[in-house]
Amino acid sequence: MKYEHAPELKKRIINIAENLNMNHLNLDRIECIKSHGSKARKVIARCHSLPKVLQKAMLTKPFYVIELISEQFDKLDEEEKTKTLIHELLHIPKSFGGGFKHHNFVNRRLVEKLYKKLKNV
Repeated sequence: MKYEHAPELKKRIINIAENLNMNHLNLDRIECIKSHGSKARKVIARCHSLPKVLQKAMLTKPFYVIELISEQFDKLDEEEKTKTLIHELLHIPKSFGGGFKHHNFVNRRLVEKLYKKLKNV
């Protein structure tokens, strides 16, 4: 696997977060990475966090990485790319503590609702 920073995608998540009033997100502590070489067929993106135990050991604050799997993400049209970014941002809880919101909260219906709101901004 190869990883590269994706500053253009970071700009997009900043825009999404600001326009959807996701004020709980510390955008300075979220990065976007594109990965190359994944064998995953149905995975478009992943959200990673620095676990609480590592935060304590390293004396650091929570940090999140949104990984976009280039083999899948790059094939999407712009609308689906935006929806994917919204989906991944929704996994980050309001506490911004290093945990995740699971798919019982993060679902297609909520993503569609937020995408429509974003388009109307």
